[in-house]
Amino acid sequence: MMDNLRAAANHVVLKIILAIVAISFVLTGVGNYLIGGGGDYAAKVNGQQISRAQLEQAVQNERNRQQESLGDSFSALAGNEGYMLQMRRQVLSQLIDETLLDQYAQTLGLAASDDQIRDAIFAIPAFRTDNKFDNEKYRSIINSMGLTPDQYAQLMRKQLLTQQLIQGMGGTGFMLPDETTRLLSLAIQDRKARLATLDIDTLVAAQTATDQEIQDNYNQNKNAYVLPESFKVSYIPLDAASMMDKTTVSDAEVQAYYDQHKDQFTQQARKHYRIIQSKTEADAKGILAQLQQGADFATLAKQKSTDVISARNGGDIGWMEADSTVEELKQANLNDKGQLSGVITSSVGYLIARLDDVQPAQVKPLAEVHDSVAAKVKQEKAVDAYYALQQKVSDAASNDNESLASAEAAAGTKAIETDWFSRDSVPAGLNFDPVKQVIFDGSLLGANGAPGNNSDVITVDGDRAFIVRIAEHKPESTKSLDTVRSQVEQQVKRQKAAQQARVDAEKILMALKQGKGNDALKAANLAFGEAQTFDSTRQNDRLSQAVFTLPQPQPNKSSYGLSEDGKGNIVLLALDEIIPRKLDDRQRSLFVGQLNQGMTGVTFDALLNNLRGEAKIKLGNAAQMQ
Repeated sequence: MMDNLRAAANHVVLKIILAIVAISFVLTGVGNYLIGGGGDYAAKVNGQQISRAQLEQAVQNERNRQQESLGDSFSALAGNEGYMLQMRRQVLSQLIDETLLDQYAQTLGLAASDDQIRDAIFAIPAFRTDNKFDNEKYRSIINSMGLTPDQYAQLMRKQLLTQQLIQGMGGTGFMLPDETTRLLSLAIQDRKARLATLDIDTLVAAQTATDQEIQDNYNQNKNAYVLPESFKVSYIPLDAASMMDKTTVSDAEVQAYYDQHKDQFTQQARKHYRIIQSKTEADAKGILAQLQQGADFATLAKQKSTDVISARNGGDIGWMEADSTVEELKQANLNDKGQLSGVITSSVGYLIARLDDVQPAQVKPLAEVHDSVAAKVKQEKAVDAYYALQQKVSDAASNDNESLASAEAAAGTKAIETDWFSRDSVPAGLNFDPVKQVIFDGSLLGANGAPGNNSDVITVDGDRAFIVRIAEHKPESTKSLDTVRSQVEQQVKRQKAAQQARVDAEKILMALKQGKGNDALKAANLAFGEAQTFDSTRQNDRLSQAVFTLPQPQPNKSSYGLSEDGKGNIVLLALDEIIPRKLDDRQRSLFVGQLNQGMTGVTFDALLNNLRGEAKIKLGNAAQMQ
């Protein structure tokens, strides 16, 4: 078996296909490698039984996972018998693959100890709280998965064994130097190709469409002609900012606010300090002795302070209120003008401080703060007026629910009327999530979609609000054939033109491969254009991808193929030359590393294929759809 595995994994074509693209592990259909049987079990794998209970539990786990992932959409899928049968088959296939891998791991002597399983569970972030394993959280999560601790531990054991297999394969190093060179030449290259395009638009004019063809196309594509649900809305906007322009403030109101809120306009007591900073306590004591003997503080600060900024200003660090004074200065307890501190130990060294001045708390005079007080009063009055207006308009809209007339009178403004719009084209003036939710949730519509109620006040961002009424409503509908007939007819003709182009191109392609292409091209009034260069690392569309599926051209001959361009035109391809790209050592090393990473997936896939091919797998009665 391992010889087959090595052969499969080393096949150059397999490597190109699977190593360069992203590997995805897809559950294989059970029917691909199982034999029928009987018995009240799900399957037997090389004699090892997968019980009915195991299968039912795995199916339920998968149902729970899909339910959590898909939400309400899963209900529709769960009602589809074919979908559930396929899910059941895939779950059984996964159980069989796990059993095969488990058996293979045992033959290699791989094992996962109880300690390893415990450590792996403890390391899972979902089971941790404050970076510590949380047993209650662990049990709650696995219970929600429908698993017991023993069942979850068994799953972890299988996962650890699979990881050991994959890690072992990752270091096998199948890539030989010659093979690497061949892979590089295939994967990193330029291709020169010529194109001949069968233009669909040119062929459309020659097509016809019968009434029946038009009707059939319309019936098959009605979803393309759906008119979305649409609305016309009347609304009254309320804006707190607009109330400011209507709000006036008297001097009496300013005085009253000032008298009631003097604490807001009080300058706290302040102290004005100077400091001298030193690196050592001995230096600080020497400076303190000079100050006590009458030396000038500012002069010494400029000469000896290690704090460059304050030293320039003679040690002056300015006025400080209690809240902004550093703790070391507070503890110095300087209260009198001219008072000198002792040596203060601080985080930046040693300080000598002097209190130069003291300013007691004082209330700023109204004249000094008049404008700011007037602004506060105006803002508060405007906000109060805004909320009062909201309430007034809300009451009016509720009491007269047949129109917005009363609400307009209360707001002192006319409602704004929108044109028709859908969920995808909401006018800018209403494009706020709270407003859209009210419009589209159906609560404002009456019977049969007719205009119904006025909305309540809808608040947006705290300083804006809306009263909304749906003036007109159109439910989702399908355009009639009469209204879209010309569009459908054009679609029928285009489909016919595309079919004709495909048939014509296939004939020309056959002629090209038989060496009779020139005559066929001339008969179709076509010719290949100038050669274009295609880069293997930039296969961004169907056309460039098709170029790299063409076989190697023979000397002095082209290889040919078909594709489509971005407009749906059929394109004949003539591949003339393949030019391997030269890579420097760094680029080559990077590419080889990527190939070797991909080879782990190739090897694992090949291993599973070999295990399946050699296994004796028998389905039981429990594998059938319940």
